[in-house]
Amino acid sequence: QVKPQFESKENRTYDTFRAIVYRTQVVAGTNYFVKVQTSDDDYIHLRIFESLPQENQGPSLVSFQTGKTRDDPLTYF
Repeated sequence: QVKPQFESKENRTYDTFRAIVYRTQVVAGTNYFVKVQTSDDDYIHLRIFESLPQENQGPSLVSFQTGKTRDDPLTYF
């Protein structure tokens, strides 16, 4: 659901956009930290916030890190 948000911020499109692993952090909603494969050797890390259900808002892209590898640890950023 956040792929269009990411592509808009990066000003490019990605044919491959596959979540590999994720972590969660419960706050006043949920932070998701997601490692996404964008090509054979390129990965990005996304931080996505999903508010509480009663707020009726979809997930939003908070921040991202590019230039990652498959072996880079997925940590808070």
